[in-house]
Amino acid sequence: MANYSAIKYNFNLPPATTNGSGNSIELIKTLTASSSGDLTFVNGASGVVLSATYKTYLFKFINIHASGDEVDLQVNFRDGGTDYDATKTTTYFEAIHDEDDSTAQVGYIDSKDIAQGTGFQTILRYLGNDNDESSSGEMYLFNPSSTTFVKNFMSESATLTTNGYINHLHVSGYCNVTAAIDAVQFKMSSGNIDSGTIKLYGIR
Repeated sequence: MANYSAIKYNFNLPPATTNGSGNSIELIKTLTASSSGDLTFVNGASGVVLSATYKTYLFKFINIHASGDEVDLQVNFRDGGTDYDATKTTTYFEAIHDEDDSTAQVGYIDSKDIAQGTGFQTILRYLGNDNDESSSGEMYLFNPSSTTFVKNFMSESATLTTNGYINHLHVSGYCNVTAAIDAVQFKMSSGNIDSGTIKLYGIR
């Protein structure tokens, strides 16, 4: 019988730092909403927040709470101009389960995907404004400074929705542009981001 005792796994993330000390994951910027129309990652302490310094960027969404009801948190990308309108193709699916156990399903929501469009992409869906309703998750953006390849991104989140469902949402896509992506904006489909935090990390 084979001996597998030598197989070991390391589930520990390296420590985060802001001092550029060479650690694998480094905190770049934190934005905290307070009835904010949007949270936009465009400028940092040393210039633009997205650069060739890192090949992978990670956004963490923490307890995002909406001012409105039945609204989505959306994202878009700036490709060197002034507008957040990078051309994208995306795919979108989710699993849901409600509190009374009457509905549990997985489905593709084709009304939420984009086919070579410039509009904002939903990444957190059906948020409510009750005090206990919020959403948390993360989004990866890969090599945004490339001027050769498309810029891939993917997100995963968990939301207590306005109608009492847990929503496990997956979104992936790519910005079909040769220009570098130099900024990212998050906003609600309607109303403001009432509260919550988004953190941006660079991964070496």
